[in-house]
Amino acid sequence: MTTNKKVVIVGGGITGLSAAYYLHKEKQQQEIPMDITLVEATDRVGGRIHTVKRDGFTIEKGPDSLLSRKPAAMELVESLDIQSKVVRNTTGQSYILVKNKLHKMPKGAYMGVPKEIKPLLNSKVITARGKLRALMDIVMPKSKVTEDQSLGSFMRRRFGDELVDNQIDPLLSGIHSGDIDQMSLQAIYPIFERMEREYGSVMKGLQQIMPASKKKKTSKQPSVGMFFSFEDGLQTLVDVLRNHLNGIIQYNRAVDHIEKKEDGYHLLLNNGEVLFADIIIMTAPHTKVPEMLSKHEPMKQLNNIPATSTANVVLAFDAKQIKRDLDGTGFLVTRNSDYRITACTWTHRKWANTAPDGKALFRCYVGKPDDQDIVKLTDEEITAIVLKDLNKVMKIKGNPLFHEVTRFENARPQYHVGHLDIVHEVRSYVENNLPGFILTGSSYDGTGIPDCIEHGKNSAQQVLNRINNTV
Repeated sequence: MTTNKKVVIVGGGITGLSAAYYLHKEKQQQEIPMDITLVEATDRVGGRIHTVKRDGFTIEKGPDSLLSRKPAAMELVESLDIQSKVVRNTTGQSYILVKNKLHKMPKGAYMGVPKEIKPLLNSKVITARGKLRALMDIVMPKSKVTEDQSLGSFMRRRFGDELVDNQIDPLLSGIHSGDIDQMSLQAIYPIFERMEREYGSVMKGLQQIMPASKKKKTSKQPSVGMFFSFEDGLQTLVDVLRNHLNGIIQYNRAVDHIEKKEDGYHLLLNNGEVLFADIIIMTAPHTKVPEMLSKHEPMKQLNNIPATSTANVVLAFDAKQIKRDLDGTGFLVTRNSDYRITACTWTHRKWANTAPDGKALFRCYVGKPDDQDIVKLTDEEITAIVLKDLNKVMKIKGNPLFHEVTRFENARPQYHVGHLDIVHEVRSYVENNLPGFILTGSSYDGTGIPDCIEHGKNSAQQVLNRINNTV
């Protein structure tokens, strides 16, 4: 008689939920002999994904969308059969705030990196001197650097400081809540290094890989963008996953310690309970893992992966309070601007389902790498700072109808130069000393929601491979 393998998933963020879902699905379809348990330290699953409803508004306290071009998210949506609930963002003009002045975001770029010459020459974001320097990318020789380098140093060498500071940095540093001059090129955007190596130029590489679209607009209707969410917000994805996993999830169960035994693992929980596992999928933040495996000294290398703190501030208004309304979906802020916010999304314009008629909803972000203490301020103090910054641009009359401040303290893992080496060394130790222990999540191989869904799916496959090889 075959004994069921016991699989414990630690962490109920989107990585853990995805792993549990795909495992549970395969268990049912293939009748695989395993028991699945997901332990979550808090009273809810979903991690940073958290949608709330208030006074007719749909508010995302965490991420607000999924990226369409990464297939793992839509594959999960299709597997869950919730395509009918999907909504797409409305595209519109976005802006960039350079030295306290809003400029239209230059076109013909990918992730802020210029692809086409004409839009670069027409850009108002950089000077004529900066444009000439940026165009040097086309003729500049390849780098002889072979080891990891910062994304900032790579881009500065190819395009010059002005373009990096005024266009590339606000977008990429904003996406990753980090410092472009410390981010690992190989861990985050190896595609740019590959373009330089294969085409001799990043711009030439972008032109080859992402040719300009020849299609002309045939309709005056707003076009839909490359992001998607759901009618009732991203929480829909979490709720549907949770409903599929009834009886598998245990809430308010933090793992204090993990002990390797001859026949598997003992997980000591905060309530004194001990769980046995043949296989563990560890999706908890990397900052927690060394404490759980305190007897395994090499795991302390994970402490060398930094994590930044951020906060977002959601503000609701009557539309008539906005005295200088701008036609667009939001703006990014450069480091050389005298602002503490890093970006602002005009949510009611980007997502039609988020605000009642006649209302406006904004979401602002704070927590630059050199302004981490702002996250420790009170809600009122952070909101006052955000309103002061917004009023420099938008001229808002009166106070918001309400505000929602959400903090993510030490929650955004940073892939600094050398990140891949740390991950490789830790995983090599795990492979040799902790069989059946799978280390995954946003701390290692990609931080976006589609990345995390893919991490979960891949981890589930690793478990299945292990079980199939031992049954």
